Amino acid sequence: MFTYDMSKAGSNSLYHYLYQCIKKDIVSGKILADEQIPSKRSLAQNLGVSVVTIENAYAQLLAEGFIYSLPKKGFFVVDINAKATSQVQTRQKSYRSRRLRADFHEESEHTNPKYIADFASNGADIEAFPFSTWAKITREVLCERQKDLLQVSPGVGTLELRRAIVRMLREFRNIQVTPEQIVIGAGTDYLYGLLVQLLGFDKCYAVEDPGWSKISKIYSQYGVKVNHVPVEGDNFVDALKKSNADIVHISPAHHFPTGKVMPVGERYRLLSWAAESPKRYIVEDDYDSEFRMTGKPIPALQNIDVTEKVVYLNTFSKTMTSAIRLSYMVLPPHLAEKFHNELSFYSCTVSTLDQYVMAKFIDLGYYETHINRMRNLYRSKRDALLTAIDKSKLSKVAHVYEEDAGLHFILEMNTNCSDAEFGKRLRQKGVNVKALSEYYFEATPSEHKFVINYSSVERNKMKKAVQIIADLFQV
Repeated sequence: MFTYDMSKAGSNSLYHYLYQCIKKDIVSGKILADEQIPSKRSLAQNLGVSVVTIENAYAQLLAEGFIYSLPKKGFFVVDINAKATSQVQTRQKSYRSRRLRADFHEESEHTNPKYIADFASNGADIEAFPFSTWAKITREVLCERQKDLLQVSPGVGTLELRRAIVRMLREFRNIQVTPEQIVIGAGTDYLYGLLVQLLGFDKCYAVEDPGWSKISKIYSQYGVKVNHVPVEGDNFVDALKKSNADIVHISPAHHFPTGKVMPVGERYRLLSWAAESPKRYIVEDDYDSEFRMTGKPIPALQNIDVTEKVVYLNTFSKTMTSAIRLSYMVLPPHLAEKFHNELSFYSCTVSTLDQYVMAKFIDLGYYETHINRMRNLYRSKRDALLTAIDKSKLSKVAHVYEEDAGLHFILEMNTNCSDAEFGKRLRQKGVNVKALSEYYFEATPSEHKFVINYSSVERNKMKKAVQIIADLFQV
């Protein structure tokens, strides 16, 4: 039976303290792989806490891949040995290369006004943007930093913003870095291009399949070789090795579009893969990690990187608005030095004014307040949409999963209609959706699954949109 002194939780919640204790024992090997952990009720009695506390701690461990469950048997510890290898069972799968069909729409960051509900849009809720606070800080910056605003920003961004990001990463993601490791850019699109120049045009870049097509398009435009690695299944690293890639671009905390979290064992194997060669690196795209609806955010891969192999990327587009083109990357120290020596001649692509305003917005605590407010807003939107689905006839023919993180979930529907035809019929009725199959490159697509982005959909239109989808089934 596990024994922990719960009085040492301090300012931490009890469940988070317990989660940290169990996680530490798993990583250190004190709790062995495949060992069964105590039932929730028995551990609650032993520690003198509520069953809910145990449930929440186990849920976080389960989400991060430290434990797994077996029906009617309980919870067991995952083997996270970094040197462990798993044999891939030969699967008879038909792979097919294909181009995106003309009737499929590209990713949209903005809501199309012609739709009642645009579930293909992944933009932020513009009504929730803190206009008054942003305007107030802008006026203050214009008055206080008149001379600074007329100076050319350093190529990596202003020191004030980089310092603010350092503090933000430490507090929000427990990422310990220095301002010298940070590079500011107008959107991740621009940063991808800098990475190719920094890491090399002679490298092979791997991207997730399914995935966001824009990533592979940008890499391809720089003339580098791009391979697509299937993410569905439990052996991503084995598939990565077969691709002969040098660089891999991934979203381990919340994959888009499937919504899955990379298990911790696979994360260690991925780091081990990168450490095997000096030319290998991992680009960790942490684009919507702030919006985990249950439990704590999934720790960044950068947190467990001890060999300086992870380049961390994030953006303010999801938390603020995509109209403010402000993103950043955190380079390992040796790559940061290389960047300063070879690429510092580039001008920063973000306006100096926006940088100072964002820095002050973070430093004065407005950003944290905004994130908390947006998390509550999006949780309420998600809950409203899930309730509408559950109370509609659609619940008889549809299944929802991966709804606990990010700003989208997967809606699987029992229909014989093709994805393209189903999407076309919905758009004719005023509801825009994008099929999961549209995000595949070479791997065999999953049919009848749809990516439901709800962040920019008005809550009062969700019930009507669900009804339109249900009517298509005539249920």
